[in-house]
Amino acid sequence: MRPDDDRGEPELPPGPSAAKRALRAAMPWLAVLGLFVLWEVAVRAFRIPDYLLPAPLEIWSQTYALKAMVGMHTLATLETILYGFVMAAAISLPLAVLVTASPAIASAVYPLLVIVHSIPKVALAPVLVVALGANELPRIAITFLVCFFPLVISIAAGLLAVPAEYIEMCRACRASRLRELWRVRLPYAVPFIFSGLKVAITLAVVGAVVGEFVASEKGLGYLIQSSTAFFKTPLAFGAIVILAIIGIALFQAVVAIERAFFPWAVSDDRFRE
Repeated sequence: MRPDDDRGEPELPPGPSAAKRALRAAMPWLAVLGLFVLWEVAVRAFRIPDYLLPAPLEIWSQTYALKAMVGMHTLATLETILYGFVMAAAISLPLAVLVTASPAIASAVYPLLVIVHSIPKVALAPVLVVALGANELPRIAITFLVCFFPLVISIAAGLLAVPAEYIEMCRACRASRLRELWRVRLPYAVPFIFSGLKVAITLAVVGAVVGEFVASEKGLGYLIQSSTAFFKTPLAFGAIVILAIIGIALFQAVVAIERAFFPWAVSDDRFRE
């Protein structure tokens, strides 16, 4: 016999060292920095005109020179994004619960959701401007519509993905439908909910810019349009970079909320290190 009885618990393989974790965290930033360096060198080497493709340093200088105006447009876009996203999150959760609770409601609501989602938002935006007026409401409505469908589908999928034995146990314990929802279905659906939130927050940036393209006198979308109309391409590129930064920051904010309040639901091991 092998002396296995005297052995303790098997040793787990060591996790990544601090240096490896730091390198992994720095890799995205190094990749972005390398991209900008190549961009700068290529523009200067081939002498590409600024109105075609400005160099990163030129984009920075022209955007920073108008930092007060750019900041005002950034705040306007961020406000539209957050309003539309929060409204979509607040409405999609109860609607997904209703859809999953009743097959009759699901058969009535799902076709309407698909129809609304299938309509191009660029085509719908002018109609919303006519109906709601040339103010912030059409932009918020477009942002809401862009976010809404992915959230409802993700939450409904999570609520329906609960294993059958969990539901049978709830029924055996005579738990009410509300208790079953609160104790079993919603906790199980948390990873699905946050997956939908991560998709929706990035789509909210797209929805806000689409709304600003159609009817707006402020916002980064308006800034891009006005800048390109006067061939101020570096300023337009600066607005695009700011939009990308907003999208990344909001995505990471959702990830941080998930890690802080629901660490057990994080499925990606990279977020647990």
